[in-house]
Amino acid sequence: MQADDLAAFEAFFTRHRGLIQRTAYALTGDAQAAEEILQDTFIRAYRHRASLRTDISPVPWLYRVALNLCYSRLSRRRLNLEPISDATSELRDRALEPAELVEREELRRSIRRGVAALPEKHQLVIVLYYLQGLSLQETAETLGIRLGTAKSRIHYALHALRDHLGAERPWHPAPPELQPVPEPGVPR
Repeated sequence: MQADDLAAFEAFFTRHRGLIQRTAYALTGDAQAAEEILQDTFIRAYRHRASLRTDISPVPWLYRVALNLCYSRLSRRRLNLEPISDATSELRDRALEPAELVEREELRRSIRRGVAALPEKHQLVIVLYYLQGLSLQETAETLGIRLGTAKSRIHYALHALRDHLGAERPWHPAPPELQPVPEPGVPR
């Protein structure tokens, strides 16, 4: 790729495009904007191909470029965001009753609103860690922060999401993955 091999760059693009496009869509909530961010990210990768390091994964660099493009786009347009894509709602268990499906969809919308209400730094860790499935270390490296900072941001983001869900849905407990972990020896 560094030697102007177009086939190598095409393979590079094919290998990494899904990660970048899903991240851009999760942060912007706009499929067209996500496509533009994807293209701009890989245009920059092509322009900087000679300086990309071959001894480490290019994924953190690609994420950083895409995140910066998302920031630029969002600060210009000030969109009303729904950061987690509706595509995830398509993955349903068809064996559920209609009332259960409605309840799950309502919970998804509530979580999307909660994530959209988070500060950007908390949105990013939630999107990268939970939606993209990066490890805590990869999330920290991608964002250029310490591992402890990533953990702290996830903690505060989940706390804010629990509060959001409690305010929006006071008659329902937060889902188990958003429940606080009890301390040893302390009754729940």
